[in-house]
Amino acid sequence: MAKHMARTADLAHYFLEAVDQAAIASAAWRGLGDKNAADGAAVEAMRRTFDSVPFDGRVAIGEGERDDAPMLFIGEKLGSNIDVEGALQIDIAVDPLECTNNCADNSPNSIAVLAAAPRGTLLHAPDCYMDKIAAGPELAGHISLDGGVKYNLEQAAHVLDKPISDVRVVALERERHSELFKEIKEAGAELHLMGDGDVSAAIWSARPDGPFDMLLGIGAAPEGVITATAIRGIGGVFEGRLVFRSEEEEKRAETMVNDDLTRLWDATDLCSSDDAIFVASGVCDGYLPGVIVKNDCIQTFAELIDVQTGEVSRHDRTHSL
Repeated sequence: MAKHMARTADLAHYFLEAVDQAAIASAAWRGLGDKNAADGAAVEAMRRTFDSVPFDGRVAIGEGERDDAPMLFIGEKLGSNIDVEGALQIDIAVDPLECTNNCADNSPNSIAVLAAAPRGTLLHAPDCYMDKIAAGPELAGHISLDGGVKYNLEQAAHVLDKPISDVRVVALERERHSELFKEIKEAGAELHLMGDGDVSAAIWSARPDGPFDMLLGIGAAPEGVITATAIRGIGGVFEGRLVFRSEEEEKRAETMVNDDLTRLWDATDLCSSDDAIFVASGVCDGYLPGVIVKNDCIQTFAELIDVQTGEVSRHDRTHSL
C-alpha cells in the first residue's frame, strides 16, 4: 500500500479551529470602538490554537506593524512539533482580524483569515502597499496590471460578453485612488467602493457567483499573498506590484524580495505551491456570515479553499459555551 504523503490540507481542521477561535474572540469586541483590543483578542486566540497543532510552523507573514497592534510576528514559531525531525514544516500568512476598523464599528466584511503552505513557498511580503488586480478564471490571460484600466475594462466587457457599463469594478475607498476612480468612470464601468477588506473584495471578484467582476487598486502587500493563495485555488486572476510610501519601506523591501521591487507578481509567484490552503471565518456579516452568539452556544461560518484540488468548502460550526 502506498504511503500517504503528508499535505498541508491534512491539518485543515486545526486551521479552521484557529480562524474560528480568532473570530469568536474578536466578535466580543464588535461595535465597541476598540480595534486594537479586538485584534489582540484574535491574535491570542489564534496563537493558543496553534500551540496544539502537530506541525513545525512559522509565521511567514504576520500582522500588526502597520497599526502598532499586537501581532503574530514574522518568524514566530508555531505548533507542538517545532524543530522535530520529520514534522510537517508549514509557513503561515496570517491576519487574525482583517478589517479591524470594521469590527470596531460592527460594519461588514471583518474576517479572521490565514493561508498555509510548505516552508518557503509563500512570498515574504514586506509591510508596504501593493497595486492589485483580481478577477475570475474566465478573464485569465485577458487582463493584466500592465494593460491599464481602460484596456482591462474593455477586455472584461468583451470576454464576459456585456457592455462596459455592466462591468462591475470594486476598489477600496481611498484618496490615493482618485485617478483610478476617474479612469473607471470615464470608461463607463460600474464602480463599487469598500471602506476596508480587499481580501474579501478580491475573492468576490474571482467567484462566478460574486457581486463584482474585477478588483482594482492599492491595498496591503501581506494581504496580497493571502489573497493570491485563495485565488490560485479558485483558478482566477491575481497580479500585484509593490508600492512604497517612503525610502525606508523601499530599503526594507529590498532585503525581502531580492531587489525585485518593480516586479509584476502573479498568484503563483506569491504562493508557489499547489499544496496550500486558504481559510477564513466571518466576524461581521459580509463575504462570510458573522459570529452568532446564542445563550448556550456560538455559531461560526468559515470557508476553506484547497489549492491542490480546487475544492471550496463551507464549514458552519457550533461551539459550546
